[in-house]
This record gives sequence, structure tokens and C-alpha cells, in this order.
Amino acid sequence: MTKPLIIVESPTKIKTLKKYVGKEFNIGASAGHIRDLPVKTLGIDIEKKFKAKYVNIKDKAKIIANLKKLAKGAKEIYLAPDPDREGEAIAFHIMDILKGKEKVFHRVLIHELTKKGIQEALKQTLKPDVHKYDAQQARRKLDRLVGYQISPLLWQKVQRGLSAGRVQSVTVKIICDRERQIRKFVPEEFWTITADLLSLFPPQFNAALIKINNKKAKIENQKQASGILRDLENAQFVIHDIKSKTIKRNPAPPFITSKLQQDAINRLKFSARKTMIVAQQLYEGIEIGTGGPEGLITYMRTDSTRIASDAAEEAQKFISKTLGNEFALSKPRFFKNKNKVQDAHEAIRPTSVFNSPKMLKKFLSPDQFNLYTLIWNRFVASQMTQSIIDQKTILIQATDQYLFSVSGSTVRFPGFMKLYSQDQESKEKEIQVLPDAKIGTALKTLKINPKQHFTKPLPRFSEASLVKELEKNGIGRPSTYASILTVIRDKGYVDLIKRYFIPSELGFIVNDLLAASFPNILNISFTAQLETNLDDVETGNLEEVQLLTNFYATFKQSLDAASENMVSVKGVGVDTDLKCPSCKKQLNIKIGKNGHFLACTGYPDCSFTSNYLRDEKGNLSIVEKIIDNTKVKDCIKCGQPMVQKEGRFGLFLACTGYPDCKHTESVNGGQNGKDIGVKCPQTDCSGSIVERKSKRGKIFFGCSNYPDCTFASWDKPVDKSCPDCNSAYLVEKETKRDGKSLKCPNKDCSFKEQQ
Repeated sequence: MTKPLIIVESPTKIKTLKKYVGKEFNIGASAGHIRDLPVKTLGIDIEKKFKAKYVNIKDKAKIIANLKKLAKGAKEIYLAPDPDREGEAIAFHIMDILKGKEKVFHRVLIHELTKKGIQEALKQTLKPDVHKYDAQQARRKLDRLVGYQISPLLWQKVQRGLSAGRVQSVTVKIICDRERQIRKFVPEEFWTITADLLSLFPPQFNAALIKINNKKAKIENQKQASGILRDLENAQFVIHDIKSKTIKRNPAPPFITSKLQQDAINRLKFSARKTMIVAQQLYEGIEIGTGGPEGLITYMRTDSTRIASDAAEEAQKFISKTLGNEFALSKPRFFKNKNKVQDAHEAIRPTSVFNSPKMLKKFLSPDQFNLYTLIWNRFVASQMTQSIIDQKTILIQATDQYLFSVSGSTVRFPGFMKLYSQDQESKEKEIQVLPDAKIGTALKTLKINPKQHFTKPLPRFSEASLVKELEKNGIGRPSTYASILTVIRDKGYVDLIKRYFIPSELGFIVNDLLAASFPNILNISFTAQLETNLDDVETGNLEEVQLLTNFYATFKQSLDAASENMVSVKGVGVDTDLKCPSCKKQLNIKIGKNGHFLACTGYPDCSFTSNYLRDEKGNLSIVEKIIDNTKVKDCIKCGQPMVQKEGRFGLFLACTGYPDCKHTESVNGGQNGKDIGVKCPQTDCSGSIVERKSKRGKIFFGCSNYPDCTFASWDKPVDKSCPDCNSAYLVEKETKRDGKSLKCPNKDCSFKEQQ
């Protein structure tokens, strides 16, 4: 008799599962989705209640054949893709492909790849959840309807290769809106005044002026600051009041996906994508010397702060045993979950707190160890006692007009902060140590410190703050954040410069066109409401077809109007305030095969075109043909002027002495790319490798001496030779399964070094 079959999503889980159930079950993997909407057509029949036409994914033919082979004769099939909406869709598609008269399908939700987690999941099998499947289908269809019907408009009006997305376009809008706020911001001057003071006994401390004549201190310029300094020159500083209070601080709940991404970005300098790759490895299983891989964390895509009672009780035992009874709770702490719809999964936690980071360090890569430590500390701390902190504020009077204040605190009992301080996970602000003093004590004035400041605009979004913004506004879901951030960069709509997102010129253009033609699609509230509606489909409170019908009615009107009225950047172009230097007519921004440029609206009578620059305030200026900021750049070989040209790989400088002199140079930091600090590996080439973008916005790496040197690579070169074949360089590779590694570019060499 054929064994029952378990089908998981990831092939890497097979080894972990076999450790516990290998003799009783056959195990196969789908390697993600095996069916999807067709690539070249919409695949949705709008007239027939948005019925989808699913096709087997071409590259999955061998996987599907293997699953059919494994399922042949098996009466019971356990569908165990990941326990989320995507996993439910995979389960339904597997079931559809393998269906047969005598086959019985069970849905298995494995939240942790441990012996206990797997055994419980197999005992508590469910029927495939049609509502969860409908919710995934609704999202997939919404994204297809938007992407496949707006993107062709962008190809027609802007350039081929662009894409629009229901969530990615809103994300780009959020970044563009913030950038415009920054560029419009006008700094305002203000001053602060502090005093270095000393009581009868050390230490000295620094107090800040907070009130003037019982009103909040507001010092707008140097003249006001100088007047206050004159008043304080011989003033006596006296302690007016002392306020003391005790604060009890509770630990944060265990991680949900978005909070894990934010913390990993801020503390570990991971990207959102890297965080999810490493978390997936920890979930799927690591060999830790127990006779096979062991899942180290629970499922990492979750909105829930719920934790299992036995996990909380295990944490209490660990805390009592290793840290002391005074740090353990009398009963476990549980957290209220804000999002009830996504409560199917626990929070992200270690599968066993007794697998401490210190114990597992020798089995984990540095990235795995750092992320596991972050997750482990957060969970264990969530089950520890409160921190008790004594705070003291001293109010100091200087003349009848001026009131200064200084605050300090001491930790009476560290509680959960004991664990944080060991790992330096939570860095408290530097808090002043205050002297013992009484009301009425006269203080010695050591120094008065005036300081000029200027107000600053809101900061640009980092990956962490953008994830936080998306979460706050209900845009997307935890499982989508990493892919959103990757797509908007890959499409060339934004750049990540010094860890902050800045919209590209293309990003601004596409955003403005979409905002004008599709106000709902780029409306944050509208997009957030769609997410809520998808949750309602999952709970069975809203029909999938009704959601799609309501959405498409308005969308179709906008689509038809945009087809007629959207501005063509290829044709008319985007208006600017610049005048043509040749005929004084208006210049518009257009996009051609080599990118965007300025063109005269008087064409064909006037054929003036030019590249342009946009300053920090967003103002446009014409780029002169001969480059070097304020003076002409001379060719280092022949002394003749260099002129800016544009080729297949962007901007470069070329000698005007061509063809007698063929010297070229890169435009560092511009569209031609930024230097990555690696010499060109080509023999006898003096150039360096720069990061560039292809016509379709995809990042690649090429030589700064282009077109004299045509070296190019899709993978980032690294200045390190191959130890096996002596290749002059290696390239960076990153995959979902293996994370980041260095690989030899020589096809005949198999050298690979894990990072």
C-alpha cells in the first residue's frame, strides 16, 4: 500500500520533515506556486464574474510530474504549504492537479518545524480554507487588473518596460510626496540656551531654559538670545522645585513581521528582503547537532502578537533558571492582538527558549545568529518583569523671568532591561546623574551655552521607516513589504542612497501621470480600505466577486479616461518653467530611448534639446553641453574640450578631438553610475566599475571607460580573485534559499563562498 503524501512549499523543509515522519509518509515539495495567471494575456474574464484562467507554470513541469508520481496510489494527501493566503492558494492548485475519486485531501498548518509542531499539525488537520483562498485570489486579480491594464499605458505614454502596481505605485507616491515636502521646506532659525551648573557637591550638570515669564521659551534669533545672556550674566541660579516619580516600564511584545523588519534594518543593517531570507532559513530548519535540521523560529509572516501558553510557560522556567526568580513573572504575560483577522499565526518566537543564541552560535552563520538573537531576546524579554525606574526633575529659577529644567533617572530594578543591556539591543539615551540637593539650594554657574539651530524637514524614508509608514497606513501586508521595496528600486522609480529612498526623475514623472489619471489607485485611504476588504473576504464577510465588481466599476472609468487624456511624455511631454535658449518657447520634459531630456515645444521649427539637472529644491536647469561645473573640462590626453554624450549605458564625456582622440570618461555620480571601488578586470584597462541602469531601469555594472571598454555584468563585481581558477574578480549573488554569496563568473568554475 502506498504511503500517505505530505506536500510542502519549500524543498528545504523536506529534510526537516523526514527527521520526524520520513518512514510513515512520502514527502514532496511544490517549490512555491505551480499555477498562475498567463504571462502574455490578462487571464481574467471580466464579463464572467472575473473568472481566472490559471495555467501551469512552464518552469514547474518537472515538479508537477514528480508530485503526480508521488501521489499515484496515495489515498491521503496532506497539503502543507506555508500557513498563509499564498500557501492556501498553492494548496488549492495542488489539489486541483492531483484530484482523483479516491483521494482525500487534508490541509496541514505547520507553524513551527519541530517534532511537536509537526505532530500537532498532522493531528489537527483542516479542510482547505475556501475563504482564505478567495482572499488570495481577489488580491491576485486586483493586482493583475491594475498592472496589466495601466502598464501598457505607461509603455505608450512614457517608455516600454515600466510597470504600475496597486501597492507599489502608492508606495512610490508616499516617497515622492515626502521628497516634495523636503524640497519646499524653508528652515526657520531658533536658539536654545543651557547652563552648566554645580551644586555643593559633584557632579556638575546641564540644565535647559524652558520658560520665560511663565511661558514656553521661544528664542527666534541672535538678538533675543543676546538679551537673555545679558540678563543671566550675574543671575543667581536657585533650585525652585524637585519632582520625583517612579516609572514602571513594560517590555514590548514579541515580533510581528513588520516590527522584525524594522528592527533588523535599524540594528543589524539588513534590508527587508535579507531579513525575510534569513528568517525563512531559521524557520525551515538548521542542523544543530540533533540528528537533522531543526526549525528554530515559528512562522515569520504574521500580524499577530499572540503566543502559545506552553511557550510562555517554558520562557518562565528558563528565566527563573538562568536569570533568577526575581526576573520571572508569577504568571505569563499575554498581549492583545490588534488585527484579529491575521490571528492564525503566533508572533515570531524561538521554537524553544532553551536554544539560546550562545548555545547555537557555532551552528549558525553570522547573519542567522544576529537575527536569531534579535528574535530570541525580544521574546524572552516579553516574559520578564517590568523595569522600575526612578525619575527626578529639578526646576531652577534664574531671576524672576527664567526657569531652567534638568531631568535624570536611575534604574531601581532592571527587569527585562537586564537582557537588553547584555545584548545592547536597547540603547537608552545618555541620562545625567543628578546631585543630591534641596529646594532653595544656590547653584554655581560654570557656563551659559547659547546655541543656534534651524528647523529641519521631515527625513527621507529609510527601509525601516517606509515599512513603518506602510504598516501605519494599512498599505500591503507583512509578506509583501520586502517585495514592494525591491520592485520600486528595480523599476528605477527610486534610488536607495546612503540608506534613504530618493525618487528618480522617472519616479516623479510616472507618479504624477498616475496621480492625475488614477486618483483612487494612488489614494492611501482607498488602498488601505481594499486591504480591509480583502480581510473581510478571508473571514467570509464579503464575496470575492462583489469586491472585484465594486473596484472595477470606478477603475474602468479612470482607465478609459486615461487612455484618451494621459499626457504623452514621448509626444507633448511634461510642462516646465524653462524657456528655450534658442527661440524662447517653453521647454518640456520628454523621454526617449536614452532616458529623459528637455525638448523645445517649437519643434520642428526649433530642434533644441538638452539634458537637465534638478537641484535639492526641485528646480530644473539646463545642462550645458561642455561639462565641468563652472569651466570647460579639458581632455587629459590632448587638451581639447570634453563634451557630454549619451550612449547605451548612459552619460559619458567624450573628447571633441574625435576621431583623432578617442578618450572618454565617466560622469561620476550621474546617470552613468556611481563608482563601486573596484578596478575593471579587463586586461590593460585603467577604468573602474560603476553602477548603471539599463534602458528598462535594471541595475548593472560596467566600466567607466565605456565605450572604449565594453565590460558589463548584471552581478556586482567584487575585488577578489578566485582561488580555484584565478579569475581576476568574483561577483555577488543572492538567492532566497542561500542568501548572499560570492561566486566565480567563470562558467567552467564552480567556486562559491557563502557570506
